[in-house]
Amino acid sequence: MVCKHCGAEVSPYITECPYCGHRLQKRAPKIGKDGKPAEHAPRRMPSPTLPRLRPGEIPGIRHDTHPYATILLVVLGFLGTLLLRTNLVPGDLILTAPLSFHWWRMVTTVFVYSNTGYTVITLGAIALFGTLLERRHGPFAVLALFLVGGVAGGVVAVEAGGADLAMGGNGAALALATAWAMPDLISAARDGEFDGDLLGAAVIGVVVALMPLVASEATWAADAVGVSAGILIGYPVARLHPV
Repeated sequence: MVCKHCGAEVSPYITECPYCGHRLQKRAPKIGKDGKPAEHAPRRMPSPTLPRLRPGEIPGIRHDTHPYATILLVVLGFLGTLLLRTNLVPGDLILTAPLSFHWWRMVTTVFVYSNTGYTVITLGAIALFGTLLERRHGPFAVLALFLVGGVAGGVVAVEAGGADLAMGGNGAALALATAWAMPDLISAARDGEFDGDLLGAAVIGVVVALMPLVASEATWAADAVGVSAGILIGYPVARLHPV
């Protein structure tokens, strides 16, 4: 380095000229481990860091997907129940035997409940397993399971199951619960190990399946169809999109 004031050649690691006292730079450069100025020394790359976890998130897993389809299904369940209990068009929502040309009842009856316990337990199961599945596979898988398990369950109940009517989504809830458990069931059958809470899912599934004992509008036929739908849809989805 050359002092611009007196022209003397000086060290690049000082801040003032030792000959004339003129200030050369604000601060001396840092010396790297190789004895060279830091700007010539190799820079260490910063270690990768993860953003701070949000409340309720698991380390290493971040789900930014909001379960909009599940929320819609649960809200429709509460809305249909409210319409029934306030005597607003109740006959146009319920699926009864024999099947008539009112085809929309096959769908609307899944969102109608007359028993409070049946309502809370079934919608709670739909909210839980629907959210888990939607964050794992997206909204279309949830909607497909809900419609096949719920709608087909109601139709089978009044056509082949001997029920006078079918209401509520016990079949839909069981379809979602069974599909969610499929990856763990596959893993348990293959090597005896699994990561999820199969016992908790089984307990909730059994409680939903026993709803026909306390609510006449819930049917065993819908239970069977829901479990079957969960296996038939959940198995290939779990194989194609492993968790």
